[in-house]
Amino acid sequence: MPFDRPWCLPLVLSVFGLAVALPTAQRASGSSPPAATASGVDVSRLARLDQTIADAIAERKLPGAVVIVGRGDAVVWQKAYGQRAVLPGREPMTLNTIFDLASLTKVVATTPAIMRLVEDGRIRLTDPVSTFIPEFRKYGKERITIRDLLTHMSGLRPDVDLGDAWSGYDTAIRLATEEVPTAPPGRRFIYSDINFFLLAEVAARVSRRPFQEFVAAEVFTPLGMRETMFVPAAALRPRIAPTEPCRPADPSCDAVPQVSPGGARMLRGVVHDPTARRMGGLAGHAGLFSTAGDLARYCRMLLGGGVLGGRRVLSPLTVARMTSPATPPGELSVRGLGWDLDSFYSANRGELLPLGSFGHTGFTGTSIWIDPATKTFIVFLSSRLHPDGSGDVTPLRARVATIVASALTDVPPAAARQNGFARQPFEAQTVPPPAPAARPVLTGIDVLRAGGFSPLSNLRVGLLTNHTGRARDGAATIDLLASAPGVKLAALFSPEHGIRGILDASVPSTTDEKTGLPIHSLYGASQRPSAEMLEGLDAIVIDLQDIGTRFYTYMTSMAYMIEAAAPRRIKVFVLDRPNPIGGVQIEGPALDAASTGFTGYFPAMPIRHGLTIGELAKLFNAERAIGADLTVISMANWTRDAWFDETGLTWVNPSPNMRNLYGATLYPGLGAFESTNISVGRGTDTPFEHVGAPWIDGPALAAALTARQIPGVRFYPVRFTPVASQYSGTECQGVFIVITDRAAVRPVRVGVEIASALLKLFPGQLEIDRAARLFGSVDGLTRIKSGDDPASIAASWGAAEARWRLLRAKYVLY
Repeated sequence: MPFDRPWCLPLVLSVFGLAVALPTAQRASGSSPPAATASGVDVSRLARLDQTIADAIAERKLPGAVVIVGRGDAVVWQKAYGQRAVLPGREPMTLNTIFDLASLTKVVATTPAIMRLVEDGRIRLTDPVSTFIPEFRKYGKERITIRDLLTHMSGLRPDVDLGDAWSGYDTAIRLATEEVPTAPPGRRFIYSDINFFLLAEVAARVSRRPFQEFVAAEVFTPLGMRETMFVPAAALRPRIAPTEPCRPADPSCDAVPQVSPGGARMLRGVVHDPTARRMGGLAGHAGLFSTAGDLARYCRMLLGGGVLGGRRVLSPLTVARMTSPATPPGELSVRGLGWDLDSFYSANRGELLPLGSFGHTGFTGTSIWIDPATKTFIVFLSSRLHPDGSGDVTPLRARVATIVASALTDVPPAAARQNGFARQPFEAQTVPPPAPAARPVLTGIDVLRAGGFSPLSNLRVGLLTNHTGRARDGAATIDLLASAPGVKLAALFSPEHGIRGILDASVPSTTDEKTGLPIHSLYGASQRPSAEMLEGLDAIVIDLQDIGTRFYTYMTSMAYMIEAAAPRRIKVFVLDRPNPIGGVQIEGPALDAASTGFTGYFPAMPIRHGLTIGELAKLFNAERAIGADLTVISMANWTRDAWFDETGLTWVNPSPNMRNLYGATLYPGLGAFESTNISVGRGTDTPFEHVGAPWIDGPALAAALTARQIPGVRFYPVRFTPVASQYSGTECQGVFIVITDRAAVRPVRVGVEIASALLKLFPGQLEIDRAARLFGSVDGLTRIKSGDDPASIAASWGAAEARWRLLRAKYVLY
């Protein structure tokens, strides 16, 4: 994180230069050097830690560290290295330095607290979370269990939104209860802080004590961990390793002391994690402060089967259960209960310690790794974020663990041979069964058909649809309703692109050749149904495939129909269909009220809205107070995290230029700027997968975008000649966009990145003001024109995205 004032950077560099010139190992006053020999340990090899850590300090990966290595109940190495702080002045690291543990809170506080309650029979791992937090039971979260939280298999997002200036512990819990899962429980590993602050709340409610008091009484005090705490007292601040300056835009920074009058507010004794900070520092995912010595006691307890110094904190079977695989068989990230066993987060195990060991890391530069087979533990504590947030100790922690492992001289033969988990005991444990193969998705018309069209019995029906209105077997919704017993199909209504989806211009009203029914155009002389069009109808059925983007006009045609039906007491039935780009991701600026219209019906909606067309109908009807008699015929077997290719449904181009799922994925970003003077590929075989113009240098644009390292996409230069639309018949240069990770790609940011690059590379060429209607945000366009960093622009949407996420939660069906 950069400092608020430019003079800070040279000061940081000079201070670091002084720091690395000091002796490599600094010991606290009164501490003893490591023994020259230790049972089963080659201490001369452990001495290699000195140079390894000194090198990392010299490379400015961290200002300093404390390392403790133990075997069984004995400490065989402990040293303090480098500096505790370098700003505003240098302070040598000491063994008794107190560190912000960050996510080590999860396994040092929250996991043992929950397991104590499990031991007492007050919680079962299979209990739904809503048993203890009843308000959590909504939006499909009623099946999430305590074990799902402990193993990060709940399907919840990594964190709650921080875009809005919320604060307070209770607010965080409320936000968590309003979360909509991104995947069903047990389906996908998603490392989530929400999981663990919910677990702390469960522990508090079950124990009827504040979480920090409960864990102190049940874990820290029995273990003699006297310097492990939440919210350290101000008197301890001189011994606490600072992290980095608090971000000025974060309202929780107001209470952080300033380094100097008018200077940066350095986080010291105040938790670094922004969510925990907003929660008052009392959270289950972060907020704990401790010393290496206290953590060594905790590690000794675990290696001792839950006992330290004759005091039992956990039972041996509890320790074994916590540290054995608990994720479903086949899950690549193998986790215990709270603990990391073998996942993308396991780098601090190093190269030699065997599988079967366990540990955890903290974002601030902290880690624990414990190997029961060799009875070894490693505590590594640093404040790698100090002083400017740029440090990185991931490789260093791995090197430290490898050096420690190489120093072990009496390794049991079984441990030396171990190269994987014992799968038979793993699979024999009580774990959730593998997720069954996804059942075929049935859309609203399939469900209506299976029910014999009973909701439409004896009704005179109008149908708003197009070529996308098809049942799973390909039967057209028009034909199915026309032949349905007891249903009188009386009129058809067509949105943009016509009833057959082939027009890219005004759509005329006409007659359907097969049924002889009138087709009333809602994309011609009028975009709203007239009284004459609706005359004599009892019900309107809507069956349209939306594309998940705010400016796709089918949702507006639906909304106008609902508005027209309400005062006439005409029933409305929306046959739901999947959001092809998933129902989880939300992205983009909120639509300005002044920009509402046919390409943006609802103000405050982000470009990528994350709802199905049925959910949109519910939201519009309620939030716009339309008051229609609305029924959504929900899909069967669709889940929010499913993309179109996971539904088993046949792709039908929703509009002439929406040819495939790649184009649909990029459309929210490229479509937002297609009204400018660039081609987005209309009139080619791959619309919305490339952009270009005669005035663009394709290789230069590709190089600029590649250098930005935008998540989930790559670029290469192309030439193409559209046969229709923008630049028809004229050769364009530009870039083709390759999606490398559709879960990571943020298409609206991609669009902003492209627009920003074009403005910088080709000044005066891009007519960006023409994007105002579709992009929908005057502030966003102003920032793009001003040359702001696209990543910063994307981050600025956070508050609007958070508000939309809370609003839409009331209307989700899946």
